[in-house]
Amino acid sequence: MTQMPQTTTATVTTAKPTRRQHHWRRDLVELAALFTAVAVADAIANAIAHGPDGPYLLVVSAVVLVATAAFHTWWARRHSHAPPASAPPETPVAPDRAPAAGRGHGAEPVRTGTVLWRMRTTVRDEPGSLAALCGALAELRVDILTLQTHPLADGTVDEFLLRAPAPLQPAALTRQIAAAGGAHTWIERADAHDLVDTPTRVLGMATRTALDAAELPLALRQLLGRCTIRSVPAASPTGRGSSRTAPVEGTLEQGDTVMLLRDPYGGVLTVERPYLPFTPSEFARARALAELDARLGPRVPRSQDVLTLPEGDEITVRRADQDDVEAARAMHDRCSDHTLGLRYHGPVADADRYLNHLLSPRFGRTLAVETASGRMVALGHLLWDGDETEVALLVEDAWQRRGIGSELLRRLVGLAVEAGCDSVYAVTQASNTGMVAAMRALRLPLDYQIEEGTLVITARLDALRAERRKSAERHGRPASDTDRTTESGRAGQGAPHHP
Repeated sequence: MTQMPQTTTATVTTAKPTRRQHHWRRDLVELAALFTAVAVADAIANAIAHGPDGPYLLVVSAVVLVATAAFHTWWARRHSHAPPASAPPETPVAPDRAPAAGRGHGAEPVRTGTVLWRMRTTVRDEPGSLAALCGALAELRVDILTLQTHPLADGTVDEFLLRAPAPLQPAALTRQIAAAGGAHTWIERADAHDLVDTPTRVLGMATRTALDAAELPLALRQLLGRCTIRSVPAASPTGRGSSRTAPVEGTLEQGDTVMLLRDPYGGVLTVERPYLPFTPSEFARARALAELDARLGPRVPRSQDVLTLPEGDEITVRRADQDDVEAARAMHDRCSDHTLGLRYHGPVADADRYLNHLLSPRFGRTLAVETASGRMVALGHLLWDGDETEVALLVEDAWQRRGIGSELLRRLVGLAVEAGCDSVYAVTQASNTGMVAAMRALRLPLDYQIEEGTLVITARLDALRAERRKSAERHGRPASDTDRTTESGRAGQGAPHHP
């Protein structure tokens, strides 16, 4: 729990001047010592003057005088009226430096690290329920960083972001919460991205969704955590209709573990999270993002890069969408059957039917390459495929072997890293040496699977994501919110990418 700063109040007492008392006993002792000394001196003088043992008596008198002086000095120091030396003020001891119970005096406490946890639990909607949870967390020395409440019909779901001691096990934390009245407790590791407050995160999602229609599935995944998002089109690329529908306002099914939203591009967006039911608040936020996407209509960023090939020709690389279907069909007409066969792995005559599906921002991101005259000569696709991500390339015959495919692949992998993908895979034929060379040029760990002449090459992106995160830290800016290692499903589609 976040502790309020403690204020230490120092009380300063001003010493008042007091009347100094007269100690008569000290004066009496001094007078007695004086008279004793006079008497002894007189006796010694008479003895020396009138007796034969004068030297011995002189020595005895000297010893008596020294003893008297020593006694007087001791008495004066013991009963001195001088004020005591001022002691230095006490130094306050910080709570985390106080000696631990059971340790020897002055022993330093053992310092341990902390970890972040995201926890969700259901409590009764009654006074004191939240206080009981906070008290249980305080007993374990767990700090509450953020708290969200999701009201339900028969209770409240409290979602915490916690900073806990590293040795604390999740099972122990769950037991403590259950003893405090929490039910259906769910906990997972969190990271620094979760420290951003919810309104800021939702505004960031809305901004990215407004700029790019392809961001809606990714924004929903970031909003809802570990989940699988699929876009089921109203009709498959082969023209077969879909039986999945959703009302305009959306709905929850299967015990609130499946969310259905109307897709502005046609069809249905399904969001599945079997391990944790969606709350009404989460459903309302997801529906608001989908409504924003619907009101803005189809859109993709229009930024473009102009590159110069080794031969001196200039090409333009830009994002593509369904407005480019006709240009893509014209490029298909200029491609040989061999080139189309390497890309679509099926009947060449059916290739045109998949273009509308492949160019939809809902199923992924597409990059197009144009010549200086505006003619499309290459397409690169990054396609959400359930929990995985596929990359696919098509380069017109006359423009092959010029580095266009490698450039497209490098940019697609960069988009995958920004989207938080763990890996990308390419499906091709074993004879497609150009695609194999382009994947190897990425200099990433590759896995190869060959079955009946079909080659699947998977590139793991962990190294690129780590490098990107370090670069962001060096430049003092946070990494993308979607760039995090999770077990969440990738925003996907409900139909295959190739025949």
